[in-house]
Amino acid sequence: MTTVAHAHDTTDSPFALSHLDSLESEAVHIFREVAGEFERPVILFSGGKDSIVMLHLALKAFAPAPVPFTLLHVDTGHNFPEVLAYRDRVVAEHGLRLHVASVQEYIDAGKLRERPDGTRNPLQTVPLTEAIQQHRFDAVFGGGRRDEEKARAKERVFSLRDEFSQWDPRRQRPELWQLYNGRHAPGEHVRVFPLSNWTELDVWQYIAREGIELPEI
Repeated sequence: MTTVAHAHDTTDSPFALSHLDSLESEAVHIFREVAGEFERPVILFSGGKDSIVMLHLALKAFAPAPVPFTLLHVDTGHNFPEVLAYRDRVVAEHGLRLHVASVQEYIDAGKLRERPDGTRNPLQTVPLTEAIQQHRFDAVFGGGRRDEEKARAKERVFSLRDEFSQWDPRRQRPELWQLYNGRHAPGEHVRVFPLSNWTELDVWQYIAREGIELPEI
């Protein structure tokens, strides 16, 4: 496994939270809020750095108890073997539950077609949506961050999705004072983004500070 070199935060006051500590505290609060509000949450886990950090935060949020959420991996079929091995090892090590939605199975069944450019990332939508419906997940943790693109910048931490997993910006709810509204109708679910306020640099610095292992690729 690859471990990023350790980095240190500095602060002038022993009582003040560093920048990374503040982000961590916010994310832990979000995980605990979801555990209290929803019945069937799930964490999207791809084995990428953002989902790895998200799982690390979930483990911290509930330690020493186990994480009360299932993991869901939408497998494109183009993953590195090292990433899949890492995923399986982490699941076994922490006693987690894992569901896998396979894009290849949808292609083999004729439900999806290969794209001319060969990429399968856009093909993940149907397996993801059907997995959410099949398992009746009502909260879905994702690793999206507001710094990634303009559309992300408009999205709330709790993002309501309709029965087709569609996002309507007009239905976004205010989140004053870190108060999150998880109400949703039957068939709808809420996407939850604990890393919304993180940047790419924050993620890498947190990985370094925490000594989080990454897949060797």
